[in-house]
Amino acid sequence: MTTSSEPPHGDEPPPPWSQPPPYPQPPHQPRPAGQVLSIIGFVCAAVAVLFIPILFGLAGIVLGIVGHTRGEPLGKWAAVAAGVGMILGFVLGIVVMSSMYA
Repeated sequence: MTTSSEPPHGDEPPPPWSQPPPYPQPPHQPRPAGQVLSIIGFVCAAVAVLFIPILFGLAGIVLGIVGHTRGEPLGKWAAVAAGVGMILGFVLGIVVMSSMYA
């Protein structure tokens, strides 16, 4: 018995262009929740610049982190934006208060 590396005649695989795709692609279905937590986190970041930075900044950070853990791609960026908005809000508040009493 001889062993050859070639397949026996008749057992040749079909050419790749004649094979159907492995699985039919399902239609795109949107995620049920979307990125609601991340969007609210970005809104809190913007509000934190002008109003109560400690409250809205921390709320935006928490919402961004929770959104990130739930798989929202923008969650971590919402948390970063809320932190930056909180810092800017503090700086803006200090500037405004110092100019009022100067």
